[in-house]
Amino acid sequence: MRRLATTIKRFLPRSLFGRSVLIIVMPLILLQAVALQIFYGTHWEVVSRRLAAAVAGDVALATDLLRRHPGAEEEQWLARQMLGRTELAIRFAEGEILPAEPPDVIEGPAETELRAALAERLPFPFRIDWSGRAEREVQIRVQLPGGVLHVEAPAKRLFTGTVTVFVLWLIGSALILFAIAAVFMRNQVKPVRRLAQAADAFGKGRDVGPIKPEGADEVRQAATAFNLMQARLRRFLAQRTEMLAGVSHDLRTPLTRMRLALTMLGARNPAEAEEVAAIGEDIAEMERMIEGYLAFARGEGTEQAQPTDLALLLTEAAEKARAAGAEVSLQTPATLVLPLRPDAMRRCLGNLLDNARRHAAHVWLAAERVMRGGGEAVQITVDDDGPGIPAARREEAFRPFVRLDAGHGGGSHTGLGLTIARDIVRAHGGEIALEDSPRGGLRARIRLPA
Repeated sequence: MRRLATTIKRFLPRSLFGRSVLIIVMPLILLQAVALQIFYGTHWEVVSRRLAAAVAGDVALATDLLRRHPGAEEEQWLARQMLGRTELAIRFAEGEILPAEPPDVIEGPAETELRAALAERLPFPFRIDWSGRAEREVQIRVQLPGGVLHVEAPAKRLFTGTVTVFVLWLIGSALILFAIAAVFMRNQVKPVRRLAQAADAFGKGRDVGPIKPEGADEVRQAATAFNLMQARLRRFLAQRTEMLAGVSHDLRTPLTRMRLALTMLGARNPAEAEEVAAIGEDIAEMERMIEGYLAFARGEGTEQAQPTDLALLLTEAAEKARAAGAEVSLQTPATLVLPLRPDAMRRCLGNLLDNARRHAAHVWLAAERVMRGGGEAVQITVDDDGPGIPAARREEAFRPFVRLDAGHGGGSHTGLGLTIARDIVRAHGGEIALEDSPRGGLRARIRLPA
């Protein structure tokens, strides 16, 4: 039972619009099927039986009159009467014998009812020829003792046009109702799609602005909640940036005084120069921490995504790393345009390359388009030949101000480099991971939606 349900689900539409239309269409199809069955089983059958009985009765009357009143003059009079009053054209072929032909092909209710009605009312053999149906007539031949009676019955006496009209009306009304339902459902689904697109864009760092609440009440409530969420998040980021900027300003003043005091102290007491230098390194580390906080805040600033050539950003990052003394190999397509926040992505690539060059002799930077989850993505890899990071500590490397023994962010490096890099990548709707590199060191792999 569960396997059957799973198989059925595979053929069901996945979109809200498709499922909504299916909810409307299925009852409509069932209604049409029931209506056709009732019409086919009752009305059409009853009408066909009565029409066939009327034709069979007229044929039986003609045979009885011919038998009671033989003669050419009587036959001509009967032919005129039957044609004028019953629309049946009759002709008696004296001495003719009905050939032994295979049984007639039964095509539908009308044919079946006519055969049954003739067999009930005629004590003589008969044949029905449906080949003239295209000319709107049916040939009936009855074997009488003196010959064969030929009867041409118009098709309108056996077939009713209401069947075609009914079926066309049924199908036409269903198509009209389906079209109206599809239009209304599309209008109801549009606000949901807009809300989903706005949420996806906002999650990738794009400023979509407040969306217009429209559609059903529930969709309007969701849109209003989304607008409030956007406003709250923007306020939170702005307040955090302002707070970090204020903290940086407040801390820099005493740090400057401390550095000045240490300089004067070192000049007065040369014997304590080593201790003064150690304290100076601590102050420098505090300044780097402050700069890291500010860089982290800027990484979640108000920069908007725009079409950007990622290949150009990679080239610039590689050249900057080479200028800093690193050996960098670059492999990227000629152009790779994506919706990115350029400054944030430069900072992300710079942090990864800086961490790699600190602990490796050579760095390999590459980018390519890949398929991910049925959609296209861009993959960026930063490989090095350094000592790497143990697999158990790779997730820890993304934590702020973590000291590691080797690899990206390892050794004496302390700060928010990888934390900022992951924050920027996730703001673009992507993901970053640390893996074993085929070059022998560590690989930082970034995947961004294309």
